[in-house]
This record gives sequence, structure tokens and C-alpha cells, in this order.
Amino acid sequence: MTDSNTIERTFPELTVIESDDLRAGVRKAWVTAMEDNGIDDLESLPWFPPAQRTLNLPDERLVPHVRDVTQGAIALAEVFIDRGYDISMETVIAGALVHDVSKLYEFDGMNETEIGRLIGHPHYGVHVVSQAGLPVEIAHIVLSHTSRTTVDPATIEAEIVRRADETAASAIRAAHEI
Repeated sequence: MTDSNTIERTFPELTVIESDDLRAGVRKAWVTAMEDNGIDDLESLPWFPPAQRTLNLPDERLVPHVRDVTQGAIALAEVFIDRGYDISMETVIAGALVHDVSKLYEFDGMNETEIGRLIGHPHYGVHVVSQAGLPVEIAHIVLSHTSRTTVDPATIEAEIVRRADETAASAIRAAHEI
């Protein structure tokens, strides 16, 4: 059984979230996803198998990607908060931390599961974060963080996470170009 401390060690950005409910929801989403899929080691999970196969990137991992997205989203949000914009940093952090939680259900190692094939990324993530008790704003971030859905970001927090995710994915691709 995975404990909550494992999630905080894996994603230290979680400790910045002051809301006990929001922090607990993020932990619950990851713990439940790990337990549902028999995963003991988040650090071993691949980043995004379809792209990894296409680009021959077998060593890219999910945890560094999630942390890159979270740190990038924090930096971007800070710029606009400093300019006086009303942005919920806790929503940005929580949304960034769970934006790819559904990948634990979508892939078994480098192989796509039925959830991945039939429901796909990030639709199942909405279910995961909702079941964890996270608010609709977080589910919206999960759903709108990628162009793989027809849902565009409707909040500045969702837009920030989407741009941070796009940039992190682009950095992975650029680092491996020949």
C-alpha cells in the first residue's frame, strides 16, 4: 500500500499548497492511481509511450515531466501575480501535479491499456481527480491541458498549466533532436 508521504517525497511542490483539502486531494489522486494499477515506483513510469516510441526516447520518465510542468507553471504564474493579476497559485500547483495522473491507467509500462485506447488522455484523468475529491477547476485543468481534447482552457490557471506542459514536452523533444 502506498502512503501519502511517498507522494510528497516524489512531488515536493505539493508541500507549497496551503489548503489541506487540496493537498489531500492531490495525494489521494496519485495514491489511488498507484494502488489501482499495482504501481510501487512512480519514478520508473515512462513519460508518454506513443511519443517515446516515435522519437526513440525510451528513458524519458513521467515524474520529471510532471515536476517540470509544475515548476514551469509556478514560474509563469509568479510573473503575472507580480504584475497584479488574480491567479490562484494553489490551483496552478494542484492542477499541474495531477495533469497526467491518468497515464497510470492509460499505459502498462510502454503498452497502451484499454483505458488508454478507448477513453484516452486526459479524459480519464477527470474521473481520477473527481473521485479524489478535487474541485472542478482542477478537473478542467486536466481536461484542457492538451490539444488532444476539444476543450480549451477557460481559466488563467488552466492556460498556465497547458503552456507549461507544451513547453516541457517541447523541451523533451528538442533535447533529443539530432
